[in-house]
Amino acid sequence: MNTSSGPSVEEINDNLRHWKTIVAKYQQSNTPRAIGQIFSSFGPFIALWIAMYFSVDYSIWLTLALGAVNAFFLVRIFIIQHDCGHYSFLQKRKFNDVVGFVCSFFSSIPYTYWARVHSYHHGHTGQLEHRDIGDIDFLTVGEYRDLTKWGRFKYRIFRSPVVLFVIVPLIYMGIVLRIPRITFDGWGKVHVKQHLNNIAIALVYVAMGFILGWKAFLIVQGSIIFFFGIISFWFFYVQHQHEHTFMQWTKNWDYLTAAIKGASFYKLPRWLHFLTGNIGYHHIHHLSSRIPNYNLRQCAKENPVLQKYVTKVTFFQSLPMMFHKLWDEEKQRMISFKEFYQNESGTTVA
Repeated sequence: MNTSSGPSVEEINDNLRHWKTIVAKYQQSNTPRAIGQIFSSFGPFIALWIAMYFSVDYSIWLTLALGAVNAFFLVRIFIIQHDCGHYSFLQKRKFNDVVGFVCSFFSSIPYTYWARVHSYHHGHTGQLEHRDIGDIDFLTVGEYRDLTKWGRFKYRIFRSPVVLFVIVPLIYMGIVLRIPRITFDGWGKVHVKQHLNNIAIALVYVAMGFILGWKAFLIVQGSIIFFFGIISFWFFYVQHQHEHTFMQWTKNWDYLTAAIKGASFYKLPRWLHFLTGNIGYHHIHHLSSRIPNYNLRQCAKENPVLQKYVTKVTFFQSLPMMFHKLWDEEKQRMISFKEFYQNESGTTVA
C-alpha cells in the first residue's frame, strides 16, 4: 500500500493527459458479453436461492452460510443494475432501464433513484462540500475537533465497525432508500419512480412471503440482503476511504485526480473480481462510468499507465482501514482516532 500522499495533481494531469483517448475504446457495450453476464449472475443466484429455501427446515446455519455465498452473486447482479444506471451495460437506453429495473427486485434497491444519486456521486466524488451524497459520511480533523463531547461520542459510535458495516447498511437498505431524502430541482419524477419501484418490490416480496411461507422467505431473502449490505458497504468504504485518498474543497478539486487517487484498485483474486463485477477496478470506473464492468479489467491490463498512480490494496491490507476515522487536511490522509488524540495531546491513547 502507498505510504505517502504521492504525486501532485499537476503530475497526474500531465502524465494522464490522454486518458479520454485511452478509455474511449472500452466504452463500447458488448451485447453477447452482457447477456452472458446476466446468465452467469442470475443463474447461480436463483439456484442457490432455491437451495437455501429447501435448507431452512434442515439447518438454519446452512441456510445462512449459503446466504453469505449468494450475497456475492447479488453483488454481481447489483453491478449489472449499477451499469444499467450508467447506461453502459447494454447499447440501447431502454434495454438498460428494463434490465436495471428487474435487478432492483433482487437487490431491493430502487433503480432510477439510486442511479441518479450515484451519478451525482461520480460528478462530485472527493469534494468535501458534497461528501454526504452517495458516500459514507466522515468528518475532517478540524470538524471533529470543534465538536462537543456529545458530538464526538455520537461520531465515534457511528464510525465504529459494527455500526458502520452492519447496522448502517440495514438502515440504508430498510429506510434511507425508501424515502426521497435527496432532492434537486427537477427530481419530482425521480421520486415518483422511487416510490413506484419500492411499492412494486414490496408487492413482489409480500406475494413471495404468502406463497413460500413468511419464515422461509424472510430467512432466505433477509440473510442474502443482510450480507449483501455488509459486502457493498465494505467495498465502497475501501474504494473511497483508503489512507491516501483524494479529498478537497471544490475550489481545489480535480476530476482526474479524484478518479485516480480518490478511488482505489482493490487487488483481489480473479474469482472475487468475477463475483463482484470487477468493481475493484474502481479508479477506472470513476475515470469513465461509461465503461461496462466486463471491460474494466481489460482496460487496466492493456494500459499500465492507469495503474501507475492508483492506491493498490489487497484484502488483508484493507482490513486496517476500518480504523480510518477522520480526514486530515494537513497530512492529506485518513487517520484513526488514536492518531488524532496523539497529535492533540502528544500522549499515547489506548
